[in-house]
Amino acid sequence: MKKVLVPVVVLLAVLLANPSFALFDSKFEAEATKETEAVKLVRDTAAGGYNLLTAAELKKMIDEGKDMVIVDTMPYEDSYKKEHVPGAKQFLFPIPDMKEWDAKETDGKTQADFEALLGPDKDKPIVVYCGFVKCTRSHNGAVWAKKLGYKNVYRFPGGIFAWKGAGFPAEEVK
Repeated sequence: MKKVLVPVVVLLAVLLANPSFALFDSKFEAEATKETEAVKLVRDTAAGGYNLLTAAELKKMIDEGKDMVIVDTMPYEDSYKKEHVPGAKQFLFPIPDMKEWDAKETDGKTQADFEALLGPDKDKPIVVYCGFVKCTRSHNGAVWAKKLGYKNVYRFPGGIFAWKGAGFPAEEVK
């Protein structure tokens, strides 16, 4: 028994001491990653000129019957069709910054198509989201809503992951 136990203890000690095992360092690495994501979100928000919403804030707006347009920027078949925030409309945006309108990146749709989806009331709240905080499709959607003159543009950065993580029900296309 002792002959088996000693090698196991030595192996565990080596694994735990190895930085690539990262059992003890992972909380620091995770914090560095969170910090990078948070700073990017703040910088994107400032550059885009839009506001941010949490899942709870969006849910409250929906529950209160707030007149708004909710835009899911994820691909239709792979994401939106399977689950989306109740009442959301789908309009695909790319992940990389889209400085100029590129219909190849928006599933063949034009600026006019996006404006038609958002409606004529430039004061109506527009809420744009994608899958999760690191996904920048929602950033592109929010930036383009601002470029088109909409004044009350919100990005819901946590997207469908935060929505479901908060325990809120999602819809699917039937």
